[in-house]
Amino acid sequence: MYKTQSFKKKMLVTAVASVAMASFAMPAFAQDEEGTEIIVTGIRASLERAMDVKRNSSGVVDSINAEDMGKFPDTNLAESLQRITGVSIDRSNGEGSKVTVRGFGPEYNMVTLNGRSMPTGGAYAGGGGSSRAFDFANLASEAVSAVEVYKTGKANITTGGIGSSIDIKTTRPLDNAGFKASVGAKAVMDTTNRTGDDLTPELSGLVSWADDSETIGVSLTASYQERDSGSTGVTVNNWNVGVWGTDNIYSVSSNSTIFTNAPAAGELFSRPNDVRYVFSDQERDRTNAQLTFQYRPVENVTATLDYTFAEKSVTEHRGEVTTWVQNGTNLTSVVFDNSTIATPVTITEYYGGGVKDVGYSQQFRAQDDTLESIGFNLEWDVNDQLSLNVDLHDSSLESLPQGPNGVGDIDLGVGAPTKTGAKWWFSGRDIPSWTHTLDDTIKPGNRNGVMDEGDLSSSVMRMNSSLQTTDVTQAKVDASWKFDEGRFDFGVERKEMSTTSNYYNGNNNQILGGWGADFPGEFGAGAFETINVAGEFDDYDTGLSPATGFRADARDLARDLVQKYNDPAHLAYIGLENTAQKDANGNVITRNSKSTDTIEEDTDAVYFQLAATGQVGGHDVDVLTGVRYEVTDQTSISGTPLLDYFVWESDNDFSQVSLPSGNKTIDTNDYDALLPSLDVSVKLTDDLVTRFAFSKTIARPSLGLLSASVGGYGIAGSTLIAAEPGANVNNPHLKPLESTNFDVSLEWYFDDASYLSAGFFEKRVINFIGNEEIQRTIGNIRDQTGGARAQAAAAALRSRGFTVDEVNLYTMMAILKNPTTYPTGAAAFDNTLAQKDLLGEGCKDRATCDFIPDSSDPLMMFTVDSPVNNREAKLHGVELAAQHFFGETGFGVMANYTLVRGDVKFENLNLDANQFALLGLSDTANLVLMYDNYDIEARLAYNWRDEFLAQTGWGSGNPRYVEAYSQIDMNVTYHIIENLSVSLEGINVTGEDRRDHARNENMVISADDLGARYQVGVRYTF
Repeated sequence: MYKTQSFKKKMLVTAVASVAMASFAMPAFAQDEEGTEIIVTGIRASLERAMDVKRNSSGVVDSINAEDMGKFPDTNLAESLQRITGVSIDRSNGEGSKVTVRGFGPEYNMVTLNGRSMPTGGAYAGGGGSSRAFDFANLASEAVSAVEVYKTGKANITTGGIGSSIDIKTTRPLDNAGFKASVGAKAVMDTTNRTGDDLTPELSGLVSWADDSETIGVSLTASYQERDSGSTGVTVNNWNVGVWGTDNIYSVSSNSTIFTNAPAAGELFSRPNDVRYVFSDQERDRTNAQLTFQYRPVENVTATLDYTFAEKSVTEHRGEVTTWVQNGTNLTSVVFDNSTIATPVTITEYYGGGVKDVGYSQQFRAQDDTLESIGFNLEWDVNDQLSLNVDLHDSSLESLPQGPNGVGDIDLGVGAPTKTGAKWWFSGRDIPSWTHTLDDTIKPGNRNGVMDEGDLSSSVMRMNSSLQTTDVTQAKVDASWKFDEGRFDFGVERKEMSTTSNYYNGNNNQILGGWGADFPGEFGAGAFETINVAGEFDDYDTGLSPATGFRADARDLARDLVQKYNDPAHLAYIGLENTAQKDANGNVITRNSKSTDTIEEDTDAVYFQLAATGQVGGHDVDVLTGVRYEVTDQTSISGTPLLDYFVWESDNDFSQVSLPSGNKTIDTNDYDALLPSLDVSVKLTDDLVTRFAFSKTIARPSLGLLSASVGGYGIAGSTLIAAEPGANVNNPHLKPLESTNFDVSLEWYFDDASYLSAGFFEKRVINFIGNEEIQRTIGNIRDQTGGARAQAAAAALRSRGFTVDEVNLYTMMAILKNPTTYPTGAAAFDNTLAQKDLLGEGCKDRATCDFIPDSSDPLMMFTVDSPVNNREAKLHGVELAAQHFFGETGFGVMANYTLVRGDVKFENLNLDANQFALLGLSDTANLVLMYDNYDIEARLAYNWRDEFLAQTGWGSGNPRYVEAYSQIDMNVTYHIIENLSVSLEGINVTGEDRRDHARNENMVISADDLGARYQVGVRYTF
């Protein structure tokens, strides 16, 4: 039983933000006597170091440096990176997670730790396991000394990023002689929290020691953070889009009188599947540590051994209030707006005296991600000209489910079969709303006229589980030969990467109370907490939407239901396999068969690089040119069993039965890449620098696309009524994306911590991955939805003058299947909702109603999507940046703007499901006001990102756009004494929200009602 908790939101202390503004108003004047050495620390020192990196680098490089040892500007690295020109971030649960650089999303940016390739992955909530993107939420910032973003390619940088290569640098004890220590504690308050602790701790510490001779040193950094948070939002699971007069997506003739303001023939229109108000409560623990030893036996030899550990543990309780748009004969009214793609303003339905259920699904999710890395580095200055660097590391990342019996996600369907009619409002609103009429006397229950837990029934239960393990072993030998006015660099590298994803098919349903939720009152009293879901929205108008929702621990519900449904017809279970369930022939029905995909990549590389300095026309010129050659051998291994057949369980509900695990599918691929680069910088004056850069870079395809498996099976009705079975076949022979890059920039450094810069870039990319669609059969999968039984049922309906739709067809098939119960055959069909429910979603005896293919059914014809290298694109953009401190006042400002354009947009009026478009492309801007004087450091940062395309192929081939988003963050630190400081940090202090839509803004996909997060901290340095 779930403990009752208050769902009332915490009140915000709105005066918090004023602390930051007050600090800006404090007077600050230089008081140094002549000859006194001024040591710049804090924000200004950090920005000066970052500016020096930018000014002295070859090519286009931006960086962020720690303000001092153990004090990075932000708790989250991604939140810091978004301040860099051209860098934008994706957020998860309101926190920076992954980065997009110059329009290229997380998959196309290589992230390294001290120059080493880190393993990537993550399989939270039963999904994932296919991405190469690095999740910055795994790393705390206390051990980080700097982050450098290389926007142009270099021969000596490990490949994988065509947007950028991002190197995270950690502290080294021999860089700071003597004993250094820092300890800090923060209290974290997330204003979205409902059921967790109001304040959660964040503890960090850093200890570094090196002897006076700088011969031996050791450092240890460690941090631990707890964060309790909540979220409230709305989702629509799909928007169906069709052509008026051609596509019958409402299952009603286009000339029906139910339509108002109907589009003209040939125009596009849309229909939503449902509306879901969702709420979630999450607990996250993050533990980081790094231990580093350094030994310098002689002045020219330094050995470094380090171990890095990072663990993120997430537990989530999630619930929904769902109202499905039933469609077809249930419709009484549809009013369209005047959009180019006509979108419903309202939809009204009535169920003819019957009832449909309101959904109250409950989910539990738990996953741990653990990163471990051990590395060894040897630097040897052989003589004044030659230096060698040997670097070895072995790193791994595991993403493992932590739910009961190895489950990562329990999704328990709960419904109340009480809805007799409904009305929805869509177009013209920020979020959809609805109202419905309820009658709890039609189906068994407490029949008290009140929506309560006595009206609730289970429906189906799904168990999802995914795990991913990734290992990277890398060895590099770099050498540098210095000569007059230049140097020659060369090196070799070997990298072996192996990633394995194990997952269990979560599309298979354990039928409990039935698709129609037919056993209201089956839960014990107190199993649910009644909550006001509509009241949880602070920023969105929920209109007339009903307030009542329910919350429970899905684990407790599942345990109770497994005890209840233990007869041979159900055999409910919690876990990944249930070998006790067998078909009529005594064969085990493998519903959650384990699927395994492994990708192995071995890459060998060699590079040569020449740096030279000289003068041309009286101007200092620096040139860095080189070439990198790589050979990659790839092996894709799949243990994923093919689908055996679909079980047809109601009009458009199917579950899957897989073949037993058998032989593995193995496929190989190899490719090479020759990657030249050229960087030229010219010092026009002492303060004015111009740059030109050319390079070729590559990014490897997503791991999921390279697997040798077949998956993504789906069907949503009978093939006799235009349903198209679908599947996805991946492609182990995909080539890497290849980008030819050009950069030109001009930079003016007009003061110690001040500059202006403007740059133009262009990227010409080939081998982008699109989709190829073909019609084919898969294995021996047969089609009961279009076979002889379905054809006979369709003929019987037509002969009696009834519409052949999914509900009628399925009902007629069930009647013809059971002549004993229905001796009059087709004549027994009475076209009532009660009969359709009895033999469809409300069927209690699955043997009576389920349809399994037999030899009379034809092979199922699938529309198969397969990824192919068939696209190319060109992007260009402009980056503008400025930074300035106003003398010795302590006040400063930093601003930047990035404009990105390309021929890779999604065409919203084109219904081709295989459109290609580049994800993440958007303009970005930052404005940061700063103050650093009189023991006070303060920042007020505004970050903006324009609308961008986040996904193609969402739902029925739709785009998913994330709307323009801005956020204000603030930070104030006061140094009480030299070694003791207190701080206040606010993230998203104005509580800005996120909203996604499909082909137009009225077709909302999701909207999240977000809130601010505050941290109060104290820090002491020794």
